Amino acid sequence: MGPYFNLFIFALLLLVLGIALVALNLLLGPRRKHPEKLIPYECGLDPSGDARIPFRVRFYLIAVIFLVFDVEIIFLYPWAVIFEELSWFGFIEIGVFVLMLLIAYIYAWSEGALKWE
Repeated sequence: MGPYFNLFIFALLLLVLGIALVALNLLLGPRRKHPEKLIPYECGLDPSGDARIPFRVRFYLIAVIFLVFDVEIIFLYPWAVIFEELSWFGFIEIGVFVLMLLIAYIYAWSEGALKWE
């Protein structure tokens, strides 16, 4: 028995459990179809209009800016954990990193990317 035998057994049990739960749901679950259950759910209101309305580019631009800054903040946590080990090199490195983020933020602000009209 290799070192991965326990992991293999665990994965096999998860697979069997997943298949068993889906099968039980198909066998024992209710099958009553009703027109109201088949429409898309929108906060308890009947859907109206087309779901494929075009969004403005500004919406996507703000979403991408949010994602970039949100993901970049995640990089600060590992740096903070090993801050003492990095010494001045780590401090200068994170200073350059934050400066680049600040420049990107100022550029986005100056271009009007953060204005919601």
